[in-house]
Amino acid sequence: MFDFLEDGYRYRKLSVELKKKFGEKVQRLPLNAGFTCPNRENGRPGCFFCDETGSGFTTFAGLSVKEQLEKMKEKYRKKGIRKFIAYFQNYTNTYAPLDVLRKTYTEAIDEDVVQLDIATRPDCINEEILKMVDEIRRGHGIQVSFDVGLQTANYHTLVKINRGHTLGEYIYAVSLLKRYGFEVVSHVILNLPGDNTLDVVESAKIISALGVDGVKLHSLYIVEGSVFGEMFKLGKLQLGTLEEYVERAVTFLENLSPRIVIHRLVADPPLTGTLFGNWGMTKTEIINLIENRLKEKDTYQGKRAKII
Repeated sequence: MFDFLEDGYRYRKLSVELKKKFGEKVQRLPLNAGFTCPNRENGRPGCFFCDETGSGFTTFAGLSVKEQLEKMKEKYRKKGIRKFIAYFQNYTNTYAPLDVLRKTYTEAIDEDVVQLDIATRPDCINEEILKMVDEIRRGHGIQVSFDVGLQTANYHTLVKINRGHTLGEYIYAVSLLKRYGFEVVSHVILNLPGDNTLDVVESAKIISALGVDGVKLHSLYIVEGSVFGEMFKLGKLQLGTLEEYVERAVTFLENLSPRIVIHRLVADPPLTGTLFGNWGMTKTEIINLIENRLKEKDTYQGKRAKII
């Protein structure tokens, strides 16, 4: 269960697990399928941290899924990478008619793509969609994972930041995905306004109890075009310190099941339009701080976990 300690890490690291799973280095390729989000329709502002890109970083919005893949694969093939994960990133990638979803997902499948990764919202997952994806999975012999945003287990905070879904809907969605045997990766923002260390611990416990397979941790970054962006410019948004984020990351890991893969300890803010991101530090610098803190405390993922 704690075999990652034998690999020289204090948490279950994604790059190591992918090599074990596929036998070589695998590159995730972010795709923009041109979908939208139900939380941003009809003049609604969406999640308070989200801008008009739908929290995505893809740059090929005018190209087809196949064209996007080929452009990115060409870049990584020069580095010797031969296997890829097609990652539908921007907005809500289950929010479209079934025939559109089927065509979109199928377009991303070829001999180099070993897995589809579909980012979506808990309130946009249902049995109809999962049955269709299961047919694709079986028909093409490809692995499929779903990125499902939780952000926090504090259901009061979910309302305050206008997530548009509840904690109960997240629990139901993950339970449904696991019933179909899909891999589930959950996103958590560790320093949302109003959240405290207890919320961090509870998020780790709920994710562990649901049998989630992977976690992506984020610090809150503030971008132009978001509600938080306007609040930040008016001085109405209180943000925690870097030291607090590092301690929360360590606490989260300690209370998380050791079998869960850590896909990310902190995210990169967008290159443009960022008003505040990662306290002016690089992602690598913050990862180093978290890893060093784990060593200083002689602790590791799952050390305090009661749910394995």
